[in-house]
Amino acid sequence: MGDGQSSGVLEIDRLSKRYGDRVALRDLTLSVPAGQVVGLLGPNGSGKTTAMRIVFGVIDADAGEVRYRGAPIDADVRRRFGYMPEERGLYPDMRVHDQLVYFARLSGLDRATAARRADALLERLGIGDRSGDEVQKLSLGNQQRVQLAAALVHEPEALVLDEPFSGLDPLAVAGLSEIAEEAARAGRLVLFSSHQLDLVEGLCESVAVIDRGSLVMAGRVDELKAASPRRELRVVVHTGNGEGHGWAEGIGGVRIVSSGADGLRLSLGPEVEPLAVLDAARAAGEVRDFGLELPSLTELFMDAVERP
Repeated sequence: MGDGQSSGVLEIDRLSKRYGDRVALRDLTLSVPAGQVVGLLGPNGSGKTTAMRIVFGVIDADAGEVRYRGAPIDADVRRRFGYMPEERGLYPDMRVHDQLVYFARLSGLDRATAARRADALLERLGIGDRSGDEVQKLSLGNQQRVQLAAALVHEPEALVLDEPFSGLDPLAVAGLSEIAEEAARAGRLVLFSSHQLDLVEGLCESVAVIDRGSLVMAGRVDELKAASPRRELRVVVHTGNGEGHGWAEGIGGVRIVSSGADGLRLSLGPEVEPLAVLDAARAAGEVRDFGLELPSLTELFMDAVERP
């Protein structure tokens, strides 16, 4: 994926949007392929939700165009999409099952098919026993599950999720991740925004980072990591004298990124030779593990948005 205009099923082409004096999007250009899970990332207020709302026709862009499979998106195309907004889009006093059937029928399904799919989804998401409850009587996490089911019930060919992990427990996160991966393997477009970068890193093949309304980084996660100028080491040293990681703090040009049971993660300045670090580690104690590490997605994100 990237900022080109020809490789993606979903093409966001030079979108701009202002709210008074505030620029929400500035010539945003992004190409999203099908068949892989793509993460749309950015700080709060970066423009992620604005872009998604324009894709779904909730708001209009001031300039630019959104295309799906080479054609402008209209209401008929959007009915083939599944959209999970960050804000709840449910009727609070409507029963869960009835609500899913209603949304499915809006997308063209007959009642029997809609009911069957609603039952199957509620069971898979672990809330089959709550199908007769009003949405407002559910916990926030279960309401999020219903919101997800509403986006999936008509088996959309493109799935767009805005902060889908919010309020979900680890089991629900795992279930949602599995659904997203299944949809991608089936050749569908899967795009979601999230600020939980640890979850994104384990799920997404590609990411796009927006900052201040513009695209600042895009590509496959493995390729972005390999291309990063960051140089990091993971070192496990048994000092036997309680010194801990003091040996690393004394090396010029070396910064400790993290420390824990799995050892030290060190960031090396351009002037630092990895073998010099190994020599210092050996001098401090028994080196039990030593190796170059690729940067994390969080570190790439921080570099892209230029935040301290």
